[in-house]
Amino acid sequence: MSDWRPIRILLADDHQIVRQGLRQLLEIESDMDVVEEASDGHEAVEAAKRARPDVAIMDVSMPNMNGIEATRQIGKAGLKTRVICLSMHKEQRMISAMLEAGAAGYLLKSCAARELSQAVRAVAKGETFLSTAIAGSVVDRLLGRERGDAGTPFSPLTARERQVLQLIAEGLSAKETAGRLGISQKTVLAHRRSIMDKLDIQSTAELARYALREGLTEL
Repeated sequence: MSDWRPIRILLADDHQIVRQGLRQLLEIESDMDVVEEASDGHEAVEAAKRARPDVAIMDVSMPNMNGIEATRQIGKAGLKTRVICLSMHKEQRMISAMLEAGAAGYLLKSCAARELSQAVRAVAKGETFLSTAIAGSVVDRLLGRERGDAGTPFSPLTARERQVLQLIAEGLSAKETAGRLGISQKTVLAHRRSIMDKLDIQSTAELARYALREGLTEL
């Protein structure tokens, strides 16, 4: 008796129309089955824990928790789910941040449907897949790293600081951020001061602009 089963996929994107389009594209393929959807990074992590999909197709810029942090948390949870980033961002530092968080693939949203299905199959087999449109920039980044260039835009920050930064950038107060993360307001303020010191930023408004510029969140 065959133990064949389709590749089980989680879709994580904060735009429902994007998820619907991806579902339609993927479920045309006889060896693929979309089993879960998520509209932000937190939902994606919980869905991955619940459904244990083979592959998660993850946007970067999502509310509450971005795709970088969600990818990192999926890895820390010991899940076998392999993440493909599907994003409009093609900047080298953003690609590096996603790959360093544990993503096994990176595609641009402008890619062809055929490239997406190829990436799903490759990643499900344990391979790494990079869009042809960004493969060269990844090599350039790796060469730059060997020369001692700076890391990703979020390298200096801890996981908790990245979460605090995103929520602050999305306009939450210290009290609201504390409630969302289940920590004290005093701890949030300490994290905010540490973030500002590490990034050499002087105000909350500058923090928000930094997060937007680097793709950690969006308006």
